[in-house]
Amino acid sequence: MIDLRVLAPDDWRVWRSLRLAALAEAPEAFASRLADWEGDGDREKRWRSRLAMPGAHNLVAELAGRPVGMASGVPASDPQARELIAMWVSPGARGAGVGDALIAAVTRWARAEGASELRLAVYSHNLAAAALYRRNGFADSVPPGPERVGERVMAKPL
Repeated sequence: MIDLRVLAPDDWRVWRSLRLAALAEAPEAFASRLADWEGDGDREKRWRSRLAMPGAHNLVAELAGRPVGMASGVPASDPQARELIAMWVSPGARGAGVGDALIAAVTRWARAEGASELRLAVYSHNLAAAALYRRNGFADSVPPGPERVGERVMAKPL
């Protein structure tokens, strides 16, 4: 059974563990780099701050009590939209419905926030992630801006 838990700043250790694992396992899937979050970047205050972002909804997925995935919902520049970011599922948990559960939870949160659309950006080469998002109702949306080279923007109506 997949358990989802909303994280608060005091949960920074579990977020840190998952985020570092995600950046190490799938560096090509994220704009952030592992090196940015290690060494001098690996500070408790920074991790707590990430989980305290105003309006954010940070989730961890657990299987058998072990953290295996993460995702965040955050406000978008459009007040009618929310964004799905920082999505990752550990390789050993892929195919078990963890990604679907995280997306469903962020979708419920976005609806409860009054949003009419949920958006995300995914690198064009990340075909498995794009297929997961399509399966969960996302479709290609507006072309990304010049700051998002190599990414595609996907959205789904709420």
